[in-house]
Amino acid sequence: MRNAFASKITELAHTDDRTVLIAADIGNRMFDKFKMRFQNRFYNCGIAEQCMIGIAAGMASSGLRPVTYTITPFTTLRCFEQLRNDIAYPCLPVIIIGTGAGLSYANLGVTHHSLEDIALIRTLPNFQIYCPGDAREVELCLELAFDSDKPSYIRLGKKGEPVIHNSAPAKLGAGNSLPIKSGDKGLLLSMGNMLPIVCEASEILQKRGLRFSVHSALSVNPLPIKVIDAAIVKNQKIFIIEEHYLNGGLGSAVLEYVNDVHRGNENLIYRVGYDLKFLSGPGSQDEVRESHSMNSDSLADRIAFLLDL
Repeated sequence: MRNAFASKITELAHTDDRTVLIAADIGNRMFDKFKMRFQNRFYNCGIAEQCMIGIAAGMASSGLRPVTYTITPFTTLRCFEQLRNDIAYPCLPVIIIGTGAGLSYANLGVTHHSLEDIALIRTLPNFQIYCPGDAREVELCLELAFDSDKPSYIRLGKKGEPVIHNSAPAKLGAGNSLPIKSGDKGLLLSMGNMLPIVCEASEILQKRGLRFSVHSALSVNPLPIKVIDAAIVKNQKIFIIEEHYLNGGLGSAVLEYVNDVHRGNENLIYRVGYDLKFLSGPGSQDEVRESHSMNSDSLADRIAFLLDL
């Protein structure tokens, strides 16, 4: 994902000379092409993430289109006050890129985990939240964020994620999701770096005779309400699978929406994520997923079990 971001931001900088890239001592070699072509539009703030957000706010208020880039917990947890007061309150068109989201940096311990970032940003007015599931969705999310002219948070994985879409997906209107598979047993709604795992789980379920629709939510704000509405009209179960705490993530957003608009249908919503506790102990992202039943085989078993409840 991060390589796709580097390529796309370089492309966008060609078409809009207001584009400025600001990093916090990360991704320097990855941005070599950007720096070579736009030497005066790349700034490395060092390990000073709060300053990075303040600088981006000042640039945006002067008519530029800044994009910030660093590891997810350091641009959300560490900078929450700046995101709130400097970006969200004046509604400035700053794009915040968090890389290594979820458990991408699992082996570095809890300081580098980001299982609460969506919950945090959801509390801020004006912020859009995008969670691309593969490299092509990264490109789409960047385009949508630039077009919106609003504060945007884009949550990336790390590198080497499988490509889900055979071709570049079409741009979405508000309230839409990206369809990946069709089925009649229910809806698997996922996003971000869990999307490939969910696609694998759907293949396992299909071999058991259970065909599910699979959609990439792509964003939490705006919420993909059209596919949710359609599933509820059909009285289908909706499984929301995410690499985030159960509290405050996509599943919570969907449940709140259903309570507001389709009250009485909350029993159709099943949230699948991580319990609200710190994950301790070493291990890779795949190892942590397996130990918490978030790998494809375990997900297929959980979904099949919940389907019969």
